[in-house]
Amino acid sequence: MKGLPIVIAAIGGALVGAATALLFAPQKGSETREAIRGFIRSHVPGIKEQELESLADQIAEEIKEVK
Repeated sequence: MKGLPIVIAAIGGALVGAATALLFAPQKGSETREAIRGFIRSHVPGIKEQELESLADQIAEEIKEVK
């Protein structure tokens, strides 16, 4: 289980990077959420659909607050 913190850090870093990229590429909220879902699907294998939706919505809300 030594590698687990590294994996979590890598996923967190990837999500922060994706959120930053979305901040500089303005688009509709629905398009932003879809881009986030696509990114998460491709980088977090095995994520449950409910978790995916929740995480995408959370990230989209954070991006909206930063703007």
